[in-house]
Amino acid sequence: MKYIYNCKTEEETKKLAAALSQITEKGDVWALFGTLGMGKSVFARAFIKALTGAAEVPSPTFTLVQTYSAPDFDIFHYDLYRLKSPEEIWELNIEEAMYNNVCLIEWPEKMGAYLPRNVFRINIKQDKNNGRLVEIIVGAEDKIRRIARCGRKPDEQSAN
Repeated sequence: MKYIYNCKTEEETKKLAAALSQITEKGDVWALFGTLGMGKSVFARAFIKALTGAAEVPSPTFTLVQTYSAPDFDIFHYDLYRLKSPEEIWELNIEEAMYNNVCLIEWPEKMGAYLPRNVFRINIKQDKNNGRLVEIIVGAEDKIRRIARCGRKPDEQSAN
């Protein structure tokens, strides 16, 4: 199922991320796709702040991963932009992080075939008015039900 949200401002992107954070569960992977400057980090920061109350959420561009404690799980925020090969993800303990935590992964395409299939796939694109179109693609029934519970109705929705 594909859900499309029109976010006219950065603040709207933050509100969407905060709403989606409320439906996340242990084991969820949020794969954030988009070119440079599309708002992947804006989305991730708002998502993390909504769950943890963290005042600062630095980008993991150089550290590759930052970890935050939420009440029911830890959140692992990955930025894979600098990876040279998909196999480098194993050095980041990403498999263990995905098992019983929540992962937000910027530049998930760097994982190649190692990216799990059952993820929340977030595609962020610029619209014609310099806003953002946030597409969320999910296949599993439990994720479809959770998207419906997030408290934010999509502007468009379709079966893939």
